[in-house]
Amino acid sequence: MNKRQPEYKPLLFTTTMRNPERLKDFLTVLAEYDSEILTNEIIDKVAKSLIQKGLYQPMKVSSAIKDKWKNEIELSETETKKVFSDNPQSHKEAGFEKGWPSRFDTWFKIAKELGFVWYWQNEEIKFSEGGKMLLDKEKPENELMVFANAFAKYQRQNPFRRVLNKNVPLILLIQTIKLLNNDPAYKGAGISRSEIPLLLCWKNDNAESLYREIKKLRKKHAYTPSNEVILDLCYELLNETKRDDNSILGDYPDDFIRKMRLTGLLSLRGGGRFIDINSKESTTVDYILKNYISYKEFEKEKEFFEYIGQVDHDLISTLSVFKAPAKTTKAELEKWVNHYDWESIKSELLNLAQKKSSSDDILKVIEQPLRLEFLTSLAILKKLPDVIVKPNFISDDEGLPTSFASGGSPDIECLEEKDTVLIEVTLLTGTQQHIRESFSIHRHLEEYVKRGTKSYSVFISPKSFIDTERYFNFIKKDGMEVRISNIDKFVNSLELKTTLNEVTA
Repeated sequence: MNKRQPEYKPLLFTTTMRNPERLKDFLTVLAEYDSEILTNEIIDKVAKSLIQKGLYQPMKVSSAIKDKWKNEIELSETETKKVFSDNPQSHKEAGFEKGWPSRFDTWFKIAKELGFVWYWQNEEIKFSEGGKMLLDKEKPENELMVFANAFAKYQRQNPFRRVLNKNVPLILLIQTIKLLNNDPAYKGAGISRSEIPLLLCWKNDNAESLYREIKKLRKKHAYTPSNEVILDLCYELLNETKRDDNSILGDYPDDFIRKMRLTGLLSLRGGGRFIDINSKESTTVDYILKNYISYKEFEKEKEFFEYIGQVDHDLISTLSVFKAPAKTTKAELEKWVNHYDWESIKSELLNLAQKKSSSDDILKVIEQPLRLEFLTSLAILKKLPDVIVKPNFISDDEGLPTSFASGGSPDIECLEEKDTVLIEVTLLTGTQQHIRESFSIHRHLEEYVKRGTKSYSVFISPKSFIDTERYFNFIKKDGMEVRISNIDKFVNSLELKTTLNEVTA
């Protein structure tokens, strides 16, 4: 069989790992086998563990199994074995046996391509320094550092992909934005979302040519070119192979913007219509342009993996999250409180509770757990303007979240009269809710109580898990008060009550 020849393609990182939380959950399972030889036996163990936790959900299962997954309750060993045996995989990936080995490669190939973990059948599983940093649960801010490191180096024409496009997407994006912002004809808002498809299809690393193409586009159509105009330009850059038009115009740009914002280097402007450089991270942007604008090309996968997986500590030391986290100011938060009306905030919070997606151009590119922190902060300030609200997420120069707070901080601090209220939020609802949230919430509250601060915590989730409730009841004997509220109850109480103490009572 002849090998498929390389061609020009639009950029899509992955269809299987759309958000970093899912990627980290999968990698956490695989990390149990770090330094072991990847055999079919280990692949089966990984697959069963993912099924047990509901991270991978095959189709042929009973309604009882579906209910457990829906409520984030782990399956029993017997249930897991049955689901595994009832769902043989017909999937096939190059270099892997048909079935579960190929499914394994589908799950983890983006992690290998980004330099987090190396694997191959009958070879050692090896997590890189970046991969280990990403999984450090005590340092959630590492996520931003690791992705900044990876995307500064990520090449379109790398050995994992058969494409002719040759550029580093992040660098091409930064250079194009700088050229547009330096053009006196424009107002310095960056690149339009509608122009991103051109960048995703661009053949080379010539930012000057891309800038001129966008300039011609704007001269003819301003900032509102029709879908047909954009598609015509994109297809001029691609091979004749037909692509899905909606993906080129919507799915691919949304995925790209989400991925690039994981670096913390980009801001959204104009209600999400423009992507610009985050001025809080200008030092990092300058460092990347100085050190990575020229890059070595790789023919072997292992060599590229070692290159992208090695952490550039000089790069991450330039990030504000490393030096002094750029948290949201009062003025930045109030700007978004004024931008969104109450019904929009309420609707978006209830969507999160029901695991529904957002259609808002800004919110849909903020990962859901961060979006919950952001919207909860807005909701409290919107309805209780006398409460001082201090979210601890790290933000860009527009006040939009880019990363979680460090592991030692509560999600949101609220000051109401003499009380310090620690707001902790999660989208987890099952066993993992208790494992990943209860103890850290206890630690955060304990720190404040030890300092003599009059404090209590409020834990907000779509639905509290029984073990979480039992744990918070247990620590009451030590004077630790953690109040539990579901998202819908919290939202409804904000509409009816006048103080945070009443809302969370």
